[in-house]
Amino acid sequence: MRLQSLPFAAVDWTTIPIEERAGTQGTARSRSFLDREVRVRMVEYSSGYVADHWCTKGHIVLCVRGEFLSEHQGGAVHRIREGMVYIAGDGDPPHRSSTETGATLFIVD
Repeated sequence: MRLQSLPFAAVDWTTIPIEERAGTQGTARSRSFLDREVRVRMVEYSSGYVADHWCTKGHIVLCVRGEFLSEHQGGAVHRIREGMVYIAGDGDPPHRSSTETGATLFIVD
């Protein structure tokens, strides 16, 4: 991710359409803003959400509300609570998210 060439932008999330994606259980609803190489998202996981794929893209993820699990393909599991951040590089390690109670995330990738 390179931020040096990005122009200033103020993002009004209410003006961005919601995209809904089904997990193996539950749904993820997201709004995305993309400028060149940087994508910024607000994502809401429903209670009981389980991702339907292993992700290899790097992220910086802030848990705005609720909590979720970040499971790594190698077996490690991290509980990310409200106010916590996790950082993962591209491909290292493949990971997926799930939540029992629902969560809202702010993601930069």
